Amino acid sequence: MFRTFISALADACWRTAALMRKELLTLLKDPANRIILLVPALLQALLFGYALSFELKHAPYAVLEPSRSAASAALLAQLDSTGVFKRVATLSSASQIAPAIDSGRALAVITFPPDFAQRLAQGQAAPVQVVLDARNSSTAAAAGSQIAAIAARYNEQELGLAPGIRVQRRAWFNPNLDSSWHLLPGLIASLSMIQTMLLAALGVAREREQGTFDQLLVTPLTPLQILIGKALPSMLVGLLQSSLVLLIIRFWFQVPMAGSLWLLYLGLLAFNAATVGVGLSVSALSLTMQQAMLYNFMLVLPMTLLSGLMTPVRNMPQALQTVTHANPLRFGVSIMRRVYLEGATLTDVAPDFLPLLAMTALSLPLAAWLFRNRLG
Repeated sequence: MFRTFISALADACWRTAALMRKELLTLLKDPANRIILLVPALLQALLFGYALSFELKHAPYAVLEPSRSAASAALLAQLDSTGVFKRVATLSSASQIAPAIDSGRALAVITFPPDFAQRLAQGQAAPVQVVLDARNSSTAAAAGSQIAAIAARYNEQELGLAPGIRVQRRAWFNPNLDSSWHLLPGLIASLSMIQTMLLAALGVAREREQGTFDQLLVTPLTPLQILIGKALPSMLVGLLQSSLVLLIIRFWFQVPMAGSLWLLYLGLLAFNAATVGVGLSVSALSLTMQQAMLYNFMLVLPMTLLSGLMTPVRNMPQALQTVTHANPLRFGVSIMRRVYLEGATLTDVAPDFLPLLAMTALSLPLAAWLFRNRLG
């Protein structure tokens, strides 16, 4: 009985592998297809790295103020009155600064020295340290500049010609506030998603339009084996494109990688599985390749805009922030940035893996069901 099971399993694997080989040959036999699979990812990585910029709309911050003086309260009141800055935490020790920044809860941590009020009263310069989360470099730079401008206005209005407050900025994860450092790690996921979803979406629709899907259904292949045979080639292409973007980031733009390469690829694998599941579901719902392409383009743009790639999710209206939890790209971008720039561990990014696994567990069985009931 055990030997029979092993034999059946081996036969199923060989049949699935044969389908995968057919899919890869279909994708790669045309020289134009080979160019399309590689060149857009290369060009888009370079263009995004040089061209995109950001603006500041919402800046959560934390405060470490041991003396709790009237002078610091007045400065923070001016900060809060801008409508951009919002205090999310009041810290009690310097050891709490790192967790506030690492978790993404605070974009900036403002630290006052214990003798802040005394220095001002004596007409001396009073340094204020601002620690910035520079994973979003443009937002961090804008926040730092606004804090410095508010401090300068406070000096002018409250202290006249006295030395006053001197802001000292410290940017974590991106010391030079280079915008490409923030953007490019997110492209590892987002650029591969565009073609991975399209390939998965066209997989069944192409068979349907050419009249070969009915032939697949009468072969010994089960719907699950057809699903795997269609999904894995698209995932391999996605991983290849992500690797190309990763090489560009590391060696062309020379953005240092702080995290683990295996964890980065584990995140890519989970992200690609969720993305391919969505693409295959779209493919199963489409009667023609034109429909599959249209549905795919309808999904890609909202997924990109709601991913946090270009603007932080926390800047979006609350309703849209809720919608982003159904977007695999949001969690893929988060994993890429945190692992690449921050050096996050598996424990740190585990909350991003769980939604991806849930989406995979929903989308792939849905696609298999559609194969069997809609197209069968």
